[in-house]
Amino acid sequence: MANLRAAQKQMTRRLLLESGLELFKAKGYAATTVDDIATAAGTTRVTFYAYFPSRSELMKALIDEQLNEALQRVRSPEHGSTARDLVATVADGSPEAIMAWLRRTSDIWPTIRPIIRIGRDASVVDPELPDLVERWLEEAISDIEDGLAMAGRLEPHQRHFRGVLAMAELDYVAQHWNGSDWKLTRDQMLDELGASWVRLLS
Repeated sequence: MANLRAAQKQMTRRLLLESGLELFKAKGYAATTVDDIATAAGTTRVTFYAYFPSRSELMKALIDEQLNEALQRVRSPEHGSTARDLVATVADGSPEAIMAWLRRTSDIWPTIRPIIRIGRDASVVDPELPDLVERWLEEAISDIEDGLAMAGRLEPHQRHFRGVLAMAELDYVAQHWNGSDWKLTRDQMLDELGASWVRLLS
């Protein structure tokens, strides 16, 4: 019985997260209320607050859980979250490893893109969420820094900034790839992005 209750709680929480994400995509973060999310999830405002103290906390959970889950990021005492495969890829540093990681990541852009966009929108209008996505990106930059340190590549003062440049490129391309006419196929775009990452991280 206890296991069934726990599963039902988990399902309700997941439903609230998914309903919030869909409404944020459709209406925008600012125009979506707690009541909207609760109604879309087939529950009540009281139930919403049993799981999330505020709409802001639900948005944080979307970043901490759904975004990190999609990118296989796990909790890290040093950085908040870490993607071990990114650290290992950067430590390897070969063009083949970097291209393989970028291809895997680009496959999930449709999943992660809306969460990042909503997170940025939320940071603008919600004082409880300053720099939400940028703080998360810093965790990914730290993974790159760790991979470079593990491999002993570049000077210590260069590693963080190279990570900043690499993640800025990846973030921009991921956010704009669908809506831009860059006159490149997807494979050509990934080849160019991969070549840039190899230059930055080798």
